Amino acid sequence: MILDDFVQIDEKGLYCKYGDFYLDPKLPAKTAVITHAHADHAVSGNHDVYCTRPTASVMQLRYDRTAAKVFNIVGFNESFTIGRVTITLISAGHMLGSAQVLMEYEDTRYLYTGDYKLQPDDTCEPIEWVTTDVLITESTFADPEVIHPDPVAEIQKISSIKTNILLGAYGLGKSQRLINLISTHAPQKKILVHHRIMPINAIYQKLGIVLGPHQIYGRKLMKVQDEFVYIVPPFTFDSYIRATGVTRLFASGWKNLQVNQRDTLFISDHVDWNDILETIARTQPKQIWTLHGDGRHLKAHFNNDIFVKLL
Repeated sequence: MILDDFVQIDEKGLYCKYGDFYLDPKLPAKTAVITHAHADHAVSGNHDVYCTRPTASVMQLRYDRTAAKVFNIVGFNESFTIGRVTITLISAGHMLGSAQVLMEYEDTRYLYTGDYKLQPDDTCEPIEWVTTDVLITESTFADPEVIHPDPVAEIQKISSIKTNILLGAYGLGKSQRLINLISTHAPQKKILVHHRIMPINAIYQKLGIVLGPHQIYGRKLMKVQDEFVYIVPPFTFDSYIRATGVTRLFASGWKNLQVNQRDTLFISDHVDWNDILETIARTQPKQIWTLHGDGRHLKAHFNNDIFVKLL
């Protein structure tokens, strides 16, 4: 039997009272299951954290001693129990170490996706599929009008840009994916990386991910027009608003983050409308619960075929 209150949102985030734990809490919690290391999902100060090795490594890099009191490192498809709930982490394909959380309680399965993507990505584990009774899905781009383009075709567009490029991207996950895509599909470009991104690259490489040729940024290099691509985090990108002699691009699935009217780079690490529909077909839920976005389009699409609840 599906329990309507299996997870509920309170001031700390998404809470499961049947196991007394939080999923990606927004504030420090006694027990947290964390799907991936992006800051909006992985805060510091939790006591007991359950997550994958890559997630713990990035949290320890970012938060040092306040990352967590205890890290419980869990591999994909290894089950463990918190309270009365059996939990299994399933690869989510969003970034290295990202996980979906399968929760089993009284013969009912609840799958929390965290952030996830279906597009191929050589810098992280591909998404895995499991069936579930309830799909608790992020709905960032749950809109029939949002269809993400092929990332290879997007990255190949920079081949026609002969100036140096200032490329804004989130430092964790997106930057590593871009290095790999550029080195594979636009190999004539020379990749420079902001110094704050390099320690994250080191974690990826230590965990066996081949990113591709890149080097730390040098001011003298960018003064030469040699098809350099300088990857920078958002705060640095915004500070270079008056930069001359470069083409400014921001790699994102959000239209409002595209800063160049002539050149765009739509590369998203989230599912689009078609991907969500494929996920529902693959996981075969009896109910769909949505969060992190707007689930109204899914509710209208499925009408009475599948019950859709907006958390």
